[in-house]
Amino acid sequence: MLIERIEGKWVADFVEVFGLCRVKPGEVAAILSESQSRPVLAELAELALIQLGAKVFHVRLVTPRLKEAVPVRSTGTSLAIEGLDPVIQALSSSQFIVDCTVEGLLHSVERAALVAKGARIMMISNEHPEILERVKPSLLVQEKAQAGGRMITEAKSMRVTSAAGTDLTVNLDGVQGRGSAGIADQPGSFGYWPAGMCICYPSNGSVNGKLVLDRGDVNLTFKRYLESPVTLRIEDDFVTAIEGEGLDAELMRSYYESWQDRNAYAISHVGWGMAPAARWDSLAMYDKRDTNGTELRAFAGNFLISTGANPAAGRFSACHFDFPMRNCTVSLDGQVVVREGVLQGGLA
Repeated sequence: MLIERIEGKWVADFVEVFGLCRVKPGEVAAILSESQSRPVLAELAELALIQLGAKVFHVRLVTPRLKEAVPVRSTGTSLAIEGLDPVIQALSSSQFIVDCTVEGLLHSVERAALVAKGARIMMISNEHPEILERVKPSLLVQEKAQAGGRMITEAKSMRVTSAAGTDLTVNLDGVQGRGSAGIADQPGSFGYWPAGMCICYPSNGSVNGKLVLDRGDVNLTFKRYLESPVTLRIEDDFVTAIEGEGLDAELMRSYYESWQDRNAYAISHVGWGMAPAARWDSLAMYDKRDTNGTELRAFAGNFLISTGANPAAGRFSACHFDFPMRNCTVSLDGQVVVREGVLQGGLA
C-alpha cells in the first residue's frame, strides 16, 4: 500500500498541469470534493493553485447515500452535487474548477450548467498521486489527440476488427469527435488526468456487430484483466447478449442484470487511446484502492468502448463499463488509424 501524503514533487506536477490549463494569477479557482474524496488530491490542488496566484476556495459536499443495490464504480458520474443550485452557482461563477469528486463530473448531469459561463473543469481521477505523476498531460499528445478528434468528426463510419473476432461498425454521421490529452485551457473546456484519448458519443442506433473482449483486455469497472474471452453482441447500440464460459462473463452478466436498467447495456462512447506514458500493464502494480484504472483508458493504441450514459443519444445510467482492448484495428472510412493496437500515421 502506497502512502498518501503531500510530496513536493507532486505539488510541482499539479503546478505544471494547471499551468497547461492556463491558470493565471488572480483567477478564481474552485476545488470540488466530497466527504469520500481522496484528501491528498484536494490538498495538492490547493497548494498548486496558490503557487500559481489563483484565488482559491473549496466546495466540499457530503457523499450521497447509495441509491442502487449494487456497488457503483468508475462511472465518471458524480452524484454529489444532487442538482443543488447554490453549489452550481458557486462553481459556475469561478473561472477554473478542479474536480476531486470520487467518480468525477465527466458524465454528470450538472456538467453543462457548470461550464455555461465559461468555467474550465479539470477532473482529477481518484488515483494515488504516483499514477498522476507518471501520466501527465502534454501539449504534443494534445495536438495529436485533437487531430484524431477532427478525423472522427469528418468521417462517416468507423470499423473495428481483431484477430480475436471483433467486427464492429459505428455510423458517425453527424457525430462530434473529441480529442484530448487532459488539458482544460479554453473557456467551457473539460480536461481529465490521466488522459489522452480520441472518442465520440454515437447517436441512436449507430453501433452494431460483435465485440470480443480477449484475454488481457480490461474491465475497468471491476479493475480486472480478462482471463477468458467474453463476446458482446451489439444491435442498434444495445448489448443483446453476453457470451462466454469463464468467470469474467459470469461476473459481467450478473452485474449488468442487477441494475434492471436497459440503458446500462447501451453504448456510451467509442474511441482509442493516445497517451504513450500510459501503460497497459500498470493495473497489476497497484492495490485496487490506489487506482481508478483511468490510465488504462488512455494507453496508446487501445480501442476503448464503454456502456452507460450517452448524452448525445439522450440516455443516462449510473452503470458504466469501460473496456480498453488491445490488438484491435480501427478504421475511419477505410483509413486505418490504429493497426493491431498500434497508432498509425500522424497519430503515432
